[in-house]
Amino acid sequence: MAGAVLSASAAGAADPAFQRFVEGFQSKARKAGISASTYRRAFKGVVPDPEVLEKAAYQPEFTKPIWEYLASAVSESRIVNGRKKLAQHSRLLADLQARTGVDKHVLVAIWGMETSYGSYMGKRYVIRSLATLAYSGERQRFGRTQLLAALKILQRGDITPARMKGSWAGAMGHTQFIPTTYLRYAVDHDGDGRRDVWNSVADALASTANYLKASKWRAGETWGYEVMLPRGFDYASASRKTVKTLAEWQALGVKRVKGKKFPRPGDRASIILPAGARGPAFAVINNFRSILRYNNATAYALAVGHLADRIRDPGFGGFVTPWPKAYRPLSRSQRVALQELLQEKGFLKGKADGVIGSGTRAAVRAYQKSAGLTPDGYASVKLLEHLQRNR
Repeated sequence: MAGAVLSASAAGAADPAFQRFVEGFQSKARKAGISASTYRRAFKGVVPDPEVLEKAAYQPEFTKPIWEYLASAVSESRIVNGRKKLAQHSRLLADLQARTGVDKHVLVAIWGMETSYGSYMGKRYVIRSLATLAYSGERQRFGRTQLLAALKILQRGDITPARMKGSWAGAMGHTQFIPTTYLRYAVDHDGDGRRDVWNSVADALASTANYLKASKWRAGETWGYEVMLPRGFDYASASRKTVKTLAEWQALGVKRVKGKKFPRPGDRASIILPAGARGPAFAVINNFRSILRYNNATAYALAVGHLADRIRDPGFGGFVTPWPKAYRPLSRSQRVALQELLQEKGFLKGKADGVIGSGTRAAVRAYQKSAGLTPDGYASVKLLEHLQRNR
């Protein structure tokens, strides 16, 4: 176990409050069917991990702009290695696609995104990480829910405590399932009696396919398309909440790049602008939303979809419209300042936390519209300066 070398009594001596938490949590575990022996084995020598608390509390002042994130996520090496994995596991992937309808290229892309095809799956003892989160900090509710789920995994015998390794937040295996997701969707595809997402590529990819299928993946469809928007486009309609058929978007002047046709004009799509009106535009359909169930970040879902396309087709290439690299992204303190100004003007409610989610984007769009700006919902330095000038 990662760093867990003390006896239970030594752990208590090192942090009596943590030991009391462990003892108190056992009653909840017992009610959930966790035996005393499983609980003892799981917590043997476990002490809080201060690095986990540091990572949970970390709020970087600067984050990568989406174009830098995508350049790293969809790197040439990841594309090449993805094609190698596609060939290496061709029979398995073809079988999973036939059984679930989930695109095999997307499965490989998620594997590449999550752990670079199994090259780094996390080396922390999952029980220790989750017990730390459950005991202290701002993620106690998450930690306790996931800790109980992790104990259930040990109780069922799918993995031993010594081999239950993962990320600081408890994500496990080749495709980084958190324990609750594991309990609900993990699959024993290789038939050895255990759902081993750590050591069985077959189990891990089958589990991911099962999760995406349950997330309403539609067989035979893609995730979306890069598009060109017409002059005079109503940017207020560029939102995941606005859904039209591709044929309806076409009637409004929206076209695929490179003169390509939409293969299924009846598919329902939304237009998104990850970098605002100056950057690439995308028409995203149902399967994009399925990927968001895996990780609810637009940049992540876009990276998975684009990586899948590049793995599938060596001639696919990058996006056509360049990213607006001359426009620097907001720092965290600037994002907080922007939210506070939107609150002052009555466009945003809730805490100014520096996280640009759907609520903030809607508030930005509403303010832009009221101020006669392009209502693309993009939080930029230029917009912050406009708000500051017009206080």
